[in-house]
Amino acid sequence: MIQQLTANLAVERVEPSAEFFKKIGFEISVQVPEGDHIGFAILVNGANQVMFQTRTGILEDSKTMAAAAVAAPMMLYVTVDDLEAIKSKMDGYPVQMAERETFYGAKEISYNEPGGHIVTFAEFPDRA
Repeated sequence: MIQQLTANLAVERVEPSAEFFKKIGFEISVQVPEGDHIGFAILVNGANQVMFQTRTGILEDSKTMAAAAVAAPMMLYVTVDDLEAIKSKMDGYPVQMAERETFYGAKEISYNEPGGHIVTFAEFPDRA
C-alpha cells in the first residue's frame, strides 16, 4: 500500500541543510532553483531520502500551507551503524542533546541542523 514516506522540511535556505546531510552520505538527486539559490531539493542515501523546501517556495506552492512553512522544527530519528563516525562528521554543528544511553538500548546524540530542525542519531549495539 505505502511505497515510501519522506519528510519535506521547511527551511530558509536549502544549501546549509543539504551540506549537513552530505556529511553523512546523502547526495542531492533533484534540485529546483529559486532565484540565486536552491528552492527545493531531494537528498538520497540508498533507500533513504529527505526533502528540503524554502519557506517562500512553500508559500508560493500553496497559500493554505502557510502554517506548515513556519511551524515548529521537525525532529528526525536516524539509526546508524557507527555513532562515533557520525559524531566525527558533525564537528562544528550545535549539539541539541548530549550523548546518552537509553533504557531501550540505544546510544543517542542530537544535533541542530542549519535549517532549524533536530536530528537524533542512534546506534543500537545489538544491531551493529
